Amino acid sequence: MLQNLSRFKPGGHRKTHLLLAASLWTGIGCLLTARGLHWLAKSDSFAVLVPAVLAGVLKSRYILDKTAAKSIDRILHLKDGTCLGAVYSTKTWGLVLLMMGMGIILRMSSCPLPVLGFLYVMIGCALIRSSRLGWHARNT
Repeated sequence: MLQNLSRFKPGGHRKTHLLLAASLWTGIGCLLTARGLHWLAKSDSFAVLVPAVLAGVLKSRYILDKTAAKSIDRILHLKDGTCLGAVYSTKTWGLVLLMMGMGIILRMSSCPLPVLGFLYVMIGCALIRSSRLGWHARNT
């Protein structure tokens, strides 16, 4: 019975997993950056834009690059045909849910728009920059 159900599993090759991982980081990074820029524009606070981008580059370099490298290594050790949901480990999916929850809490809070804008631009830029590792791994 379970073998019959496995044919419905959305499996893919390792390169597909790498494409999905890089696309998710890039796409989410772009969405967060756009939302952050909107809040900065709405609050006329573009003075924090350059510091937010610089903080994002530092976050990418010292935190997310390590996470991306671990994720890429994990994907490269998957068997072809592994479920696409395995693009990230269970621990990473939990962290994604936690970060989404934190984003909701921040947006519902009375946090000033310039602070929200700074955080979203910083995180978005970090994700976009670190996604380059996934794109590189996908193309090699």
